[in-house]
Amino acid sequence: MAGRINDDDVKAVRDAVPIDAVVSEYLQLRNAGGGNLKGLCPFHDEKSPSFHVSPAKGLYHCFGCQEGGDTVDFVMKIDHLSFAETIERLAAQAGITLRYEEGGYTPGRQQGERTRLVEAHKAAAQYYTEQLESPEAAVARTFLADRGFDQAAAQHFGVGYSPAGWDHLTRFLRGRGFTDKELVLSGLSQEGRRGPIDRFRGRLMWPIRDISGEVVGFGARKLRDDDNGPKYLNTPETPLYRKSQVLYGIDLAKKEIAKGNRAVVVEGYTDVMACHLAGVTTAIATCGTAFGEGHIKILRRLLMDNSGSEVVFTFDGDAAGQKAALRAFEDDQKFAAETSIAITPGGMDPCDLRLAKGDGAVADLVESRTPLFEFALRQVVARHNLDTPVGRAAALDEAAPIVARIKNSAIQHESAVQLAGMLGILDTQFVVRRVSQLARWARERGRDGGPGQGRPQRHDAPPAEQPRPAPGGPALNLRSPAHRVERELLKLALQRPDLVSPAFDAYGADEFTAPPYAVVRRCIEDAGGATGGSADGEYLTRVREAAPDDTVRTMITELAVEPLHTRREADEAYAGVQLVAVRLAAVNHRVGEIRGTLQRLGPRADPQQLAAVQNELWVLQQYGQSLRERGAAAL
Repeated sequence: MAGRINDDDVKAVRDAVPIDAVVSEYLQLRNAGGGNLKGLCPFHDEKSPSFHVSPAKGLYHCFGCQEGGDTVDFVMKIDHLSFAETIERLAAQAGITLRYEEGGYTPGRQQGERTRLVEAHKAAAQYYTEQLESPEAAVARTFLADRGFDQAAAQHFGVGYSPAGWDHLTRFLRGRGFTDKELVLSGLSQEGRRGPIDRFRGRLMWPIRDISGEVVGFGARKLRDDDNGPKYLNTPETPLYRKSQVLYGIDLAKKEIAKGNRAVVVEGYTDVMACHLAGVTTAIATCGTAFGEGHIKILRRLLMDNSGSEVVFTFDGDAAGQKAALRAFEDDQKFAAETSIAITPGGMDPCDLRLAKGDGAVADLVESRTPLFEFALRQVVARHNLDTPVGRAAALDEAAPIVARIKNSAIQHESAVQLAGMLGILDTQFVVRRVSQLARWARERGRDGGPGQGRPQRHDAPPAEQPRPAPGGPALNLRSPAHRVERELLKLALQRPDLVSPAFDAYGADEFTAPPYAVVRRCIEDAGGATGGSADGEYLTRVREAAPDDTVRTMITELAVEPLHTRREADEAYAGVQLVAVRLAAVNHRVGEIRGTLQRLGPRADPQQLAAVQNELWVLQQYGQSLRERGAAAL
């Protein structure tokens, strides 16, 4: 059995590793006064830094979540290590040899599980880099050379080669004292018919390191035609490796990201290498998965939501790249940083671009970036026929909420003017007022605690002043003429979501005046919305599962199977009529409320308040008129 670590050695480790040096490996720290430092807490989400570090005292404390302690406590919590594992890691960093009370110096079996897995990956990375020089690895060296990477580049990024045999690495690590159980648990080996075999065979290997610089996994690229596996094969999910929480190159880029307040997100390992060698040393990439919330948290801690911080995404200009860019835009509001996109010319990725045009072209690509919201706007506008009034109105309907989401009011105003130019609408102030109105409604919803509070608002219709309906709603005639169009639109959203999306997803539940229909609308939203949905079992199952009770669930089923009220095949024109009618009813309802407000204000009202109400009425009347014209044009 392992003995406890000598107390004097524990104290030596605590004294040898400054807390600010350890913490700064995970997040950016800045001066907080009084000799203290502060940053965004890594243990809970926050907008402003409340995580304080005192180098003089060797302690940290978060005033937001109350987490605190010393260097050892910090490493234990952030990397989920045991006490012994933490001391062992810090001792290795400080070059301290540990003594154990029972049995002298630490043998391998005394180390904790995570430490053992880290050591196995470290040994594997060293083995792979040595194998890159073997005769068998000539194909790997050729692959790198063809992409502009020499031996020095390979060494800088720790690139290696896994031999093509069945168990070369497995036998090597067994010789280092690792057990078969540890090798399978680490993801370096997998179960074969006669015991563990290598997971990676005959491939080019990139070590994937966490933010502290430890190897936690590998990315492997196919090199030979007789390899029947995928082009890229990554380490599976393990106690060390979570693909949604690692970024390739973050260990090399983190200091430059924090220093320059900019991160550049590329799509592959070779792209990261090309960018760094071209001087763009803030480049990082995800590891076989889409850029998501876990990655955002890593970058926010480094960027610290500083004013002027920026995240630049690079994507190919093809359809897949554009789709990926729009997915990134959906996460835009989770950053305080500005988000931009750099589209590579001719469909080339940064690696190809460096090969074709040199290092300067890669740097120029990043500098030629476009704000991500502007890119999203152009993509939305391009879907509409701007040669017709109906097309321009539809484009404005879909694009205005995007501009309204921009946090900076000055940029929002400029973008509204820019949108008017994109659409060819000469009355730019009409577009500006429309965007301002949407932004105000979104803020009001946030204050009222309505649906979607705390999320980016997508609703762009005036809020109707009605109580939140109870599940199932009151007894009323849902098939009356007053509610028929709402019912028809919900049927389309369930049966033919392709005809009503993405416009339908911008409609708020408060635009459905029948409370039960408002509940169904929320269920569709909670199930992910109509955009991207299809009238299949999976989509409808998600909507039904979002229902608060059996009554609503039954209504969803009913709407999903009830025939549409059209004698011909439902098409975009028919769907457009329903969309316009529901929106127009909501606008008319709001117009009635404002007229009532004007009546109540009377002739002695405050001039500024009166002007504001009259301006809102005018904007809504103009919008209502454009809706009526669209409805007439669609008939």
